[in-house]
Amino acid sequence: MNVISPSRFLDRNTPPHIVTLTLMAGVSALSMNVFLPALPEMSLYFDADYRLMQLSVAIYLAMNAALQILLGPVSDYFGRRPVLLGSFAVYIIATLGCIYATNVVVFLAFRMLQAFVVTGLVLSRAVIRDMVGGPQSASMIAYVTMGMSLVPMFAPAIGGFLSQAFGWQSTFWLQVVLGLLVLGLMARDLGETKQRATGGFRGQAGAYPELFASPRFWGYSLSAMFASGAFFAYLGGAPFVGSEIFGLDVGILGFLLGAPAIGYLVGNFLTGRFAVHFGINRLILIGNFSTTAGLTLLIVMLLVGLESPYLFFAMMTFVGFGNGLVLPNANAGLLSVRPAIAGSASGLGGAMMIGGGAAISGLVGAMLTPETGPMPLVLMMLLSTLFSLGSILLVILRERRLRISH
Repeated sequence: MNVISPSRFLDRNTPPHIVTLTLMAGVSALSMNVFLPALPEMSLYFDADYRLMQLSVAIYLAMNAALQILLGPVSDYFGRRPVLLGSFAVYIIATLGCIYATNVVVFLAFRMLQAFVVTGLVLSRAVIRDMVGGPQSASMIAYVTMGMSLVPMFAPAIGGFLSQAFGWQSTFWLQVVLGLLVLGLMARDLGETKQRATGGFRGQAGAYPELFASPRFWGYSLSAMFASGAFFAYLGGAPFVGSEIFGLDVGILGFLLGAPAIGYLVGNFLTGRFAVHFGINRLILIGNFSTTAGLTLLIVMLLVGLESPYLFFAMMTFVGFGNGLVLPNANAGLLSVRPAIAGSASGLGGAMMIGGGAAISGLVGAMLTPETGPMPLVLMMLLSTLFSLGSILLVILRERRLRISH
């Protein structure tokens, strides 16, 4: 690991301040869900079927996955700073394209390009791994994502208000303004933390087979993928459940969509506080048990006829809490497999996480109808969580076998 000088705020010759890392990740989180309450209005504006507009979530996630595979090794070779600055510039241009799109196809094309903002989330983790290692990186990632989790908590409510007051385009103008502000902050504060790699870009990308050969990398990546899959299923299905099944207006829906972020904030705080003491595997296990318990209880409620929208969204805080424990610890685990290629590991793990989420989000969108109620969504979320639980159990069992054999 490189020797990293202490961070000084607004000094581009030192590593970025934790505030900068949090805002980089926060804009990425904002872009994912701030416009969701406006989907019914956007469907009318573009004269497009609601399910077609729901693809704005799935294709965004799919493009996220593709970009993470590419941008991880690119940042390992060229450095974090140029990749982050360039990606945010593309994001701002793409957001303007969404605003001025003349039809749904043009909108969805620019929506895909908006996915470049995911670099802020992926490389904030890689920057942290450049600076610190082990459980300390899980703790720092958790504190960054704890701050970032305030964004998805309030973004849908803000998006719902803006959409009602000024139209759906205002949710994208908000992204333009915040994107420009964070780009300016990165230009001033984002010092390079990764020394230029040797062996060329092909050598960096060639590290992927080594990651694929690691059972630990697979275990942590799959646990993160399936845990986040429950949340992405929520992103793909909850707007439909709220507006079409429960009949909520856009303002209330925007407020309720942020419910998982409350649990996510608490889960990230506990990770930041206790990751070093308890270890990452134990916290991942607790997080998955929490999500499983919450979703199981919600299924029981639905089966006995308790279909209140407020109960439905309240139970989603369990999903957020579980992810707040699982994701920073699983990400720290997969980054620790090969610290020298943390960007590649973060990109590949993130691609698996986002790609799996895109598939689950699209599947849930196709399954839900007003007649089915919310049950298909909740069952898909529970199934994804159980796969995450199984993945981390395999990691734990393998480590125990290795300890016994030695």
